[in-house]
Amino acid sequence: MKIAVTGVSGRMGRMLVDAVSETEDATLHGAIERSGHDWVGRDLGEILPAGSGVTVTDDPAKGIAGADAVIDFTAPDATVALAKSAAEAGVAHVIGTTGFDDSHIAQLDACADRIAIVRAGNMSLGVNLLTQLVRQVAASLGVEYDIEVVEAHHRHKVDAPSGTALMLGEAAAEGRGISLSGMADRARDGITGPREAGHIGFHAIRGGDIIGAHDVIFAGPGETITISHAATDRQLFAKGALRAALWTVGKAPGHYDMLDVLGLR
Repeated sequence: MKIAVTGVSGRMGRMLVDAVSETEDATLHGAIERSGHDWVGRDLGEILPAGSGVTVTDDPAKGIAGADAVIDFTAPDATVALAKSAAEAGVAHVIGTTGFDDSHIAQLDACADRIAIVRAGNMSLGVNLLTQLVRQVAASLGVEYDIEVVEAHHRHKVDAPSGTALMLGEAAAEGRGISLSGMADRARDGITGPREAGHIGFHAIRGGDIIGAHDVIFAGPGETITISHAATDRQLFAKGALRAALWTVGKAPGHYDMLDVLGLR
């Protein structure tokens, strides 16, 4: 399978190049970077040996031309623009970007009418299993169990709560048969009054080089249940994204997630 990678100079971009090179069923076909980046126009192999023979471009249409799928861990606006190029080219789009608003999602949905899009707040197997457990536990416990989602990431992460935390919050809300919108408490400060019954709280920790840790707490009368996941190697996200790209072969247009890829839906 011919894979293009965008944001190729970033931490995840580099890991994706390595992951593709280590996979017999995949080959690196395109490498994309933002305009003005000093990698543009160079053979990627000069910087990353696994990218030999692929020239870095700042033209998304050129970077994905002839590819089967493009993998994208960048920023919301860049991801939406790339999705439009992918839809025009008929290239599947795997998205690990987080921080989207409703307008971004609507535009991605429109592109998914033409191509397979796999978008997930987290590409790891463990986190997606955790999501299923959170949905099941939330469905089993009553509203007397307060739900809090606590996440921790490195100091350079730009969005909060994390995409994974929101994914877990959505799973908890689905389990309870409610919409997360209007029921999420994203921050508390000062005299807030008693906790709102049925709300789902979010707490974001930023510091050092924490890869990613998530706890979902169900605090009820007389007991507390905590379900946790901690990432210890970022390569698991690259491998998950590549698995998603390989999964898109022959898939009909649609907006999928990692639960679909892993057969957990």
